[in-house]
Amino acid sequence: MKETSHNHALFCSTLVIAVLAGVGAVILSLLLTFTEHVFLAFEETAAHPYAGLITGTHRLLSLTIGGIIAAVVWWWMRRTLKPTVGLATAVDGQRMPVVTTIVHVVTQIFYVGVGGSVGRELAPRELAGMLAQQWNAWLTKHAHWQLSVDDQRLLIAAAAGAGFAGVYIAPLTGTMFAVEVLYKQVSKRSVIVSLSMSAIATLIGSLLKGFKPYYLVGPQNFGVRAIPLVIVVGLLCGAAGAGFRKAFKWANQHQTRGNGLLWQLPLVAFGTGLIAMTYPQIMGNGRALAQTAIGAKTIDLLPLLVLVAIFKAVMTVLTLRAGASGGTLTPSIAIGASMGLMVAMLVTPLSAGVPFWQAGVIGAGAFLAVSQQAPFMAMFMLFEVSHLNYSALLPLGIGICCAMVVGNLVLEKRALG
Repeated sequence: MKETSHNHALFCSTLVIAVLAGVGAVILSLLLTFTEHVFLAFEETAAHPYAGLITGTHRLLSLTIGGIIAAVVWWWMRRTLKPTVGLATAVDGQRMPVVTTIVHVVTQIFYVGVGGSVGRELAPRELAGMLAQQWNAWLTKHAHWQLSVDDQRLLIAAAAGAGFAGVYIAPLTGTMFAVEVLYKQVSKRSVIVSLSMSAIATLIGSLLKGFKPYYLVGPQNFGVRAIPLVIVVGLLCGAAGAGFRKAFKWANQHQTRGNGLLWQLPLVAFGTGLIAMTYPQIMGNGRALAQTAIGAKTIDLLPLLVLVAIFKAVMTVLTLRAGASGGTLTPSIAIGASMGLMVAMLVTPLSAGVPFWQAGVIGAGAFLAVSQQAPFMAMFMLFEVSHLNYSALLPLGIGICCAMVVGNLVLEKRALG
């Protein structure tokens, strides 16, 4: 009887938290759309992923003003409210403060909306994780259903994945993030709870976004002739992804949290704005740069991809170092896609007969897998956000495997050094 009651509690909790995560994802998506409309006068889509029709001065002003506002809010939050609690710590049992978390996630979305160079996927995950904690507390206090500590950990991890799934319409990616990155235990129970929650959140998110690809790719199937290029791209992106991981980990560990935030973040935002005056692809979470790379048809775009990929990596790390918070998944996809295109354009004997966009997808998956140390999540994310077909499975898997081997060697070497 006790086990039956426990399972009922877990079942009901999965349904309720999934709805909360999905609704939270929709609200944050609407906030991003509103911010982009007010500050940049455009609506982001896969076909038009950046504000290229406004003047460079407009983009500079958006980032400068937005950077100042975000810096003041984050400075005030860290000075007066309870400290933020990360998802990994929350899964281990530390409580995420409600007001702090709400202010934190809203500011993240706002800063991405004005053009800040950082990912937005952290915000819906943190919001959903906090809501899961609140539900667990309410359930214990008012419904007299006591979930085990392990099931509470599972619900928080699954909620974070569901928050991601609701934004990017990617249920398998949300499941993999929950199980592979946060909960770190694969079982029938963890998969069922995580997948159910991500699927429901995806359904709710689709009411706003529909089931459209986040990145637009070409119609061609992947072929065996791409394998040599896949191996080279995987190896190079693996090494680069490891370097990027070390860089953003360093930035988060040495993040400015005192009064220096009031001038450092606006300065970085201003610097990003100066670059965006000429290269608007640097703005936002990385979708603009990734789509530019994946959509490239000729080698004429090579100089732009090289420059903006370097700028994107540097400004994302500096943004985190200066005191901002945000994700690194979509910036990783952007940098990796650019690297894949660079290799395909420069090493023509390997890329003969292979569409450029396929090199971009392989580079994105390989770079993402190493930077996040999550190969399964990276693979399924590229499938879901790009609506790839089955032909991509083998080359994407090979590329990610090559990347993980090299990336882990680089990470281990630096750790020992």
